[in-house]
Amino acid sequence: MRLLLKLFLLLLIVNPVCAQFNLIGDADYMLGDCIKLTPDEPYASGMAYHERKLNLNQYFEIEFDIYFGDKDELGADGIAFVIHNDPRGYEAFGFWGEGLGYGRIYPSIAVEFDTYQNMYRNDPACDHVAYLENGLVYQNDYWNNDDAEYNLEDDKLHNFRFRWDPTEKMLMVYLDNNIVFQGQRDLIKEIFAGEKEVIWGFTASTGRKHNLQYFCLRKWTFNGPKVLENPNQAQWAFNKLIPIIPERMEYVLKETSKSKEEKIIVRTKDLPESSPQSKADNDF
Repeated sequence: MRLLLKLFLLLLIVNPVCAQFNLIGDADYMLGDCIKLTPDEPYASGMAYHERKLNLNQYFEIEFDIYFGDKDELGADGIAFVIHNDPRGYEAFGFWGEGLGYGRIYPSIAVEFDTYQNMYRNDPACDHVAYLENGLVYQNDYWNNDDAEYNLEDDKLHNFRFRWDPTEKMLMVYLDNNIVFQGQRDLIKEIFAGEKEVIWGFTASTGRKHNLQYFCLRKWTFNGPKVLENPNQAQWAFNKLIPIIPERMEYVLKETSKSKEEKIIVRTKDLPESSPQSKADNDF
């Protein structure tokens, strides 16, 4: 009966949007609109790259929820949002542990959400967010909400938004509605040597210490927001806002992996039964 219930839930909430990601390493699909990057196991690493490239000549804004685990002192290592044009393409694989699965992916930019201190990488003692380039994982500047005990491994989903304005050549990064990075950079000229179409996705890793880490899609905008009327028609399209998950509810399941149970929090669609065509909240 329990197996039948899980299969029923899977049929109800699995979203084909997740299937548009190429997964390598330990990355795997979860229920709903989520992709697991690392299991709660040591020395794991996973990458998920979307099959359609970004055009850096066009405006875009991407929004996700990210889960960093529930262990602080015993947890590691973090997640990176990556945009790259590495010659390895969709097989680009950075080093695990302190590299967050991103280290040595080149050329690239990344936003790292680092949950473990590696002192020779100039990490602070607390969790932090940093903007990185060209596969380097050493940062001089970071954001920690001015909190010396800032912690992302709090068993909660954190909202992440990344915005690119090609007219102003402006990057903006938000975490839980806070601006954590803002800067001007000619990405096409200064990073990608004239290439305008680039691969994007997430990477993550663990080391001796570890956590379950995953991300869930929310919505994205390309070249100006036009609302897709039916949220169930999730698809890639320029000039449209794709509301991936209008509202969410949580299922707590147990997934057995290598004789170990891990808690999986799956945030899924919660559309009103009387209005399956309801629009998402499209405010950014």
